[in-house]
Amino acid sequence: MKMRIGILSSGGDCPGINATIRGVGKSAILHYDMEVVGIHNGFTGLLNKDIEVFNERKLSGILNLGGTILGTSREKPFKKLLDSGNNNKPQVIYRNYEEMGLDCIVCIGGNGTQKTANKLAQLGIPVIGVPKTIDNDVYGTDISFGFDSAVNIATEAIDRLHSTASSHKRVMVVEVMGHRAGWIALYAGMAGGADVILIPELGFDIDKVNEKILERAHMGKPYSIVVIAEGLKKENGSPSDYISHAIEKVTDIEVRTTVLGYIQRGGNPSPFDRNLATRLGGHATELIAEKAFGRMVCMKNDEVDSVPLSEVAGKTRLVPVDHDLIIQGSRMGISFGI
Repeated sequence: MKMRIGILSSGGDCPGINATIRGVGKSAILHYDMEVVGIHNGFTGLLNKDIEVFNERKLSGILNLGGTILGTSREKPFKKLLDSGNNNKPQVIYRNYEEMGLDCIVCIGGNGTQKTANKLAQLGIPVIGVPKTIDNDVYGTDISFGFDSAVNIATEAIDRLHSTASSHKRVMVVEVMGHRAGWIALYAGMAGGADVILIPELGFDIDKVNEKILERAHMGKPYSIVVIAEGLKKENGSPSDYISHAIEKVTDIEVRTTVLGYIQRGGNPSPFDRNLATRLGGHATELIAEKAFGRMVCMKNDEVDSVPLSEVAGKTRLVPVDHDLIIQGSRMGISFGI
């Protein structure tokens, strides 16, 4: 009997999901002689049995596409209903899983998806997780596909803002995504030559930020680039609004704010992410063939590996305060607001 595997993508869209679907599906069909079923709209598709059978041809031409051909949703089937406290969705998923004749489900997604995948494994459903996020905050892996693409987009935006900031002698505050982690802000800020980089893991002192901007002005550098992570703690409003107003009030230098937002999640994946997604997807299929279920594929020291989902669920990978880029950036005179 052929193994029959399902693939779903859950949570936010991200460059590289389609490359992962292709990596899982093509290796399953062509190398392992498995049947592959695409599950639409994340865990909602499991609840509704919204599926389609893939063949090799349907998986062609999607390597470079952004988004996800399966669609996605933020359905959390294990979350209790607020009104009654009851929730029969896990039982529905288990029943549907058996009725669809699946032997495993590949869950492509971020922290929330891997947490749900672990709970499915606890129900007795064979599951393999694949980490997906632009935030790079999935615990248990050195890097997630989508991150490199997002950093490229953010870096290009910062590059473009240098000329405008210089021409008008302004401070440019650039807010990037990352949820509670500062990976995108750190990597894009360093790559884009930012003068100030603020991330949640370090916190910040607004006086230190203003000191840096005034110091640059006194040195004949009338503009500054400030890159901040969306997860920064702030007093009121968005972090970019708070920091922009605080800088302008103290320094008397004109400030402009750019919030990159969802543009960082859209578009085609970078070559790095295409290859990373392909490697992770292929290894996911290898684990299925070996019946090594309940695990998440990962990257460790540039090698493809896997970790138990139970070790990943409910955890977040944050930027270590002694990260090399923070140390080197500080030595080069970049302010981290501390």
